[in-house]
Amino acid sequence: MSELTAYELEREANIARNRALLEELDLKDAVTQLGIPPKPKPAPRTRAKPIQPAKKVKREREVVEAPRRQSARLKKEVVDPNETAAQKKQREEEQKKRRQIEEQERLEAEEKARLAKRPRHQELDLTTLCDKLEESELSSLRSSLQAVTNVPLPKRAADVDAFVFHEDQKNEAEVTELRNKLQKMRVVSRAKVTVDRVYSAAYHPEATKDLVFFGDKHGQIGIWDARAPVDEVEDEDGDISADHREDGKHWRLQCHWPASSISSISSIKFDPIDAHSLFTTSYDNTIRRLSFVSGISQEIFSSEHLITSMDLPVGGHEMWISDASGGLTHLDLREPKDKACWYGLSPVKIGTVSINPTSPHFLLTASNSRVLKVWDSRKLQKLTSATGPYQLSQSTVEDLVNSKKGKGTVRGIFQHGKSVSSAYWDPRGRSIVSTSYDDSIRLWDLDVAKYNSSPAFPSFTPFRGIKHNCQTGKWVTILRAVWNPNPDVFPHFTIGNMNYALDIYSCKGHLIARLKDSRLTATQAVTCSHPNVVERCATGNASGRCVLWAPPDVE
Repeated sequence: MSELTAYELEREANIARNRALLEELDLKDAVTQLGIPPKPKPAPRTRAKPIQPAKKVKREREVVEAPRRQSARLKKEVVDPNETAAQKKQREEEQKKRRQIEEQERLEAEEKARLAKRPRHQELDLTTLCDKLEESELSSLRSSLQAVTNVPLPKRAADVDAFVFHEDQKNEAEVTELRNKLQKMRVVSRAKVTVDRVYSAAYHPEATKDLVFFGDKHGQIGIWDARAPVDEVEDEDGDISADHREDGKHWRLQCHWPASSISSISSIKFDPIDAHSLFTTSYDNTIRRLSFVSGISQEIFSSEHLITSMDLPVGGHEMWISDASGGLTHLDLREPKDKACWYGLSPVKIGTVSINPTSPHFLLTASNSRVLKVWDSRKLQKLTSATGPYQLSQSTVEDLVNSKKGKGTVRGIFQHGKSVSSAYWDPRGRSIVSTSYDDSIRLWDLDVAKYNSSPAFPSFTPFRGIKHNCQTGKWVTILRAVWNPNPDVFPHFTIGNMNYALDIYSCKGHLIARLKDSRLTATQAVTCSHPNVVERCATGNASGRCVLWAPPDVE
């Protein structure tokens, strides 16, 4: 070993001297004697995680792939250099037959793949709709659907004069009572119910359950039993995480096909007669009905126009359908679907249609032309008969509106600053709430029963305007103010807030509650309320995660 240099010797001496000096100072003991507490270690930073979907074993499905073409070089066919002319001829004939068979198989596979991307118009059972569910899950779904069919639950409408007070004190008392109930609601259940963005939702009227149906961007229906017993879910380390697990049980049904954005479910409604079936409209231009009794989904209507919404009166035997071409279609569910009549009412898209619950001949439409209108369907239906015509252009409707015979076809009209994204009647058929891209919520109060015979409402000006950010952009579902369908409570509506909150307003424009939760990090764009239980509301966001709001004691 070579001797150390002078520099290295000096360096070693400095190290030894410094070590001895530190030992003499005895810094650790000095700090302890002075009573100075040690510096605490910073707490580890925790990031809020979204609820984690349960890890399920996917059922294997057969995937038929089209045969791929290959060159002779890739096939590595070995040709005998000494083959005779007869052998060569035989080999070429076999190759020709093999190529013909492969080409036929390829064409059949391509045709099968093409047909798989087209909308399905045939009847579909639960096994087909839930092809990714295990048998046990499918059985559980059947049981849950059967459980809500024991008793008919018809849609209820309030009396037109319900909660109409001439004294402000009574209105304020009703608002205070409602506020005391709804401000207690908290997030009691969360789950990723659909795979993609939630577009629509409906709350089943069964009072003993919280069964919510969500429609997503790719034609899927998510059924969520929000307070069903929780299945334990293990995290990545194999531990049970109570904070991040899913709550309740959910099932996913591919009702509209193909599973892409051309099948987005734009609206969901229950059969108003008994709530034993579900109607869904889709961007694939079809409307389907899913029976909870039989488990069969059947197409009841198809259109050449992109369907945006639908509504059914309390009687339940007819349906009005809005579309992106600016039309309304009247469909009588007791007649063949080719008898449906289309009316051109607007040059641009009609986003929503709403039927007055107490005066069902009054239709409310919200259009991208910035106009909200109230139509008298009795006047419109005089344009057609049992033998047709079944397609009435916008010019035909305009001629009727401008004629003496058609006076009163349009009962009310109001121009917004920008496109009207939604407008709905309340359960009494008295109040109207609209939302618009001019960042406003507007409210009307009309006693429409008094104006059945008058050609127009004396006044159709909103009595209240509320500022509300409606600029959702491309990745968030359009915000819509939706009435609570419960006729036994003071009328109020819910709407999502771009600050991740849920806003609840009364029919007079009072802010009743603004519900928030630190665990929610996305806009709760789609909302719906229980038709028979006041303190229940469900919301969904752009990632398919859904939330149940209720008093904490129902957890």
